[in-house]
Formats: sequence, C-alpha cells, structure tokens
Amino acid sequence: MSASRGWRHDAEDPSPSPSVGDTERPVPRWAIRLAYALPLLLLPACLWRLPFALHFTMGQEVQEGGLPAYWVSVPYVLGLSVLTEVVAILTIGLVRGWGEVAPAWIPVIGGRRVRPLAAVVPAVLGGLILTFLFTGVPLGGDRELALYGVIDTVEYTNGVWDALAMVCGTPLAAWGPITIALAIAYYRRRVRGVAAG
Repeated sequence: MSASRGWRHDAEDPSPSPSVGDTERPVPRWAIRLAYALPLLLLPACLWRLPFALHFTMGQEVQEGGLPAYWVSVPYVLGLSVLTEVVAILTIGLVRGWGEVAPAWIPVIGGRRVRPLAAVVPAVLGGLILTFLFTGVPLGGDRELALYGVIDTVEYTNGVWDALAMVCGTPLAAWGPITIALAIAYYRRRVRGVAAG
C-alpha cells in the first residue's frame, strides 16, 4: 500500500498506525479517536447551556440581580456554545494534514507549511487554561468543589437538575488534558519527521 493511504509502518515503531491519508507521518490511533471524539464530548455542555439564552434556568436558583436582557443572553450563550465547538473542531487539525499545511483558501498563509510550534504553543497554552478553568479542587465538605477560574456555588432546586448539570458539565474537565495530549503527540510526530528527513 502507498505511504500516503491506508496503513503505514514506522521503522522505529513496530506496530502499524492508521493514517487519515493526508498527514506527513502516521498519526497514532488514540490521537485520531480523541481528536474526533472531543467535539462530541463537549456537545452535552453546549446543549445544556442553550436554554439559559431564553432565561430557562435549568433548575438553578436565580441569583440576586436577576438575569440579563435577551439581547445580551442570547448572543452570549449561543456564541459561547458555538465557540466551544469551533475550538474543539480546530483541535482535529492536530491529527490532520490541514494542521501541517495551511489550506490554500486561507489568505497569506494558505499552502504554506505550519511550523510545529505555531500549532503546539497555542494548543498547549489553551489546554493549560482549560485545565485551570475546568478542574475541580476540594474546598471542604462532602461535595463542595470549586473550579479554579469558575466558582461552583450555584444551588439547584432538586437533585435531578443537579445531576443533569453534573453529567453535562463534567466532560469539560477532560478538554484541557486532551488538548495537551494531542499537542504533544503532534509535536513529537512533526519534529521526529523533520529529524528523520
């Protein structure tokens, strides 16, 4: 089989790795799976957030000060959900050829090779920020948790709403570590490819 399609074999790694067909070097199977799973992993949090745009509080007790006007809440919530998914989809570039050579339709840089650090540095920094924001640390008590950048002090009207929020929001904690792992795999693959060339 050709080196650009199907299974590829690396002399340094005796186990074959699948390739998506457009990367310079083989992409580990785990990285492909994680990159494509990430947008789906974050989708429940994005969908759970949407009713807040129309002031449906998903069982949260309304905080003092009320809710913002619709002209603020609708674009904010929709924009946040869309931005979350766009960033997750961009992470797929760490396992695809368009993360190695910029697509031709992009002005100025289209068709040029992407330097490994130009992709790795933003991915690692973003992953660290996401880990910092969405990783819980105990504050005391049985279930009292706080997120570094986001304090979780919201009360729910009953346990069902609380459980739903936890099920939908918990995958956000994996976003940062997955992004960092994909960035490291990308860097190793690209730098090893340059060294071998």
